[in-house]
Amino acid sequence: MIIAQWAAWLEHSPLGEWMRTSGSAYPIVNIIHLAGLVLLLGAMLLLDLRLLGLARKFPLPDVSALLTPLAAGGLVLLLASGTLLFAADAGPLLNNPLFFIKLACIVLGIANAWLFRKLWSGRLEAWDVAAPALGRVQAAASLALWITAGTLGRLLAYF
Repeated sequence: MIIAQWAAWLEHSPLGEWMRTSGSAYPIVNIIHLAGLVLLLGAMLLLDLRLLGLARKFPLPDVSALLTPLAAGGLVLLLASGTLLFAADAGPLLNNPLFFIKLACIVLGIANAWLFRKLWSGRLEAWDVAAPALGRVQAAASLALWITAGTLGRLLAYF
């Protein structure tokens, strides 16, 4: 109930009104959201596939150092622009079960990334000799979670 009240307030706030009534705000924010999705998914796809053993000629610590900031930047863009997009249509989104599944995937993806950093940061050099099973499961889960979150986000416009 509190979430529904907050969503109604946000949707009818000046921010929500601006996002709905401005001729350019929603399309521009949507493009920023898409750019964030491309950054996050592109970087995570490459990093997770490398963690799973592909392209071993590229040192894993170097790949991680290059792609992690790109993924983080994409996530920041997604969270900021997603909040603005939510403000425009908060009520209908709260009534869409896909929205909650998407949010769950995002929360789990962030938690998985945080746990991955806690467990494996500084130990990636050894992965090409013996990659830990848990680490590979986390990389596969990362792929599944982020691709699912992105797919559900695109489907929200149609369901």
